[in-house]
Amino acid sequence: MPGSEDLWSRWGDWGKHNARGMKGGEALILELNRIVHSSGITSPVTSRRGLAARLRYLDSPAGRQALAEQGVTPRALRSWTKGKAAPSPANRERVDRAYWERRRENLIRSGWLARHLDNNGRGRRMEIYPVDQSHVDSKYSRPLSDRSITVRYIWSDLVDAWADRNEALVDEIWDDVSSIGIGA
Repeated sequence: MPGSEDLWSRWGDWGKHNARGMKGGEALILELNRIVHSSGITSPVTSRRGLAARLRYLDSPAGRQALAEQGVTPRALRSWTKGKAAPSPANRERVDRAYWERRRENLIRSGWLARHLDNNGRGRRMEIYPVDQSHVDSKYSRPLSDRSITVRYIWSDLVDAWADRNEALVDEIWDDVSSIGIGA
């Protein structure tokens, strides 16, 4: 193969010349997280209402399992729900993590997230911001501009990769979307 022997090993090393930001796949993961969080309980776990809403949401066998995985004991849970004690800040954080993990799983399992993103086949509009090249030597910088594309037909694959926490596959999906330029 002509050219640099290590061309493929260097591919994807976008920060090599001091570029700042994140890879597109990471941005997709953050956007999916943002969508999930914006669709959930908005009251903070530190408020009485926010804590009560999360505990109601987690009042199921799967919810109690999520709490147990975060280190919340059944005894503590009974104490909080009966009003005998209030959870410590650390336990409130555990309840919050259990809630968001359970919510994430429910949105994946129900298919809501993929349907929401697919938008009845119309897709979702996505804004793409270029990497900050202000610290890159001019001989290595490339002209980049903001782009806005509508993405179609990839959402179920993306949600599956996100559900599996497969960052490499999310990055691959991002590469496919960004190389097409007008949407998939």
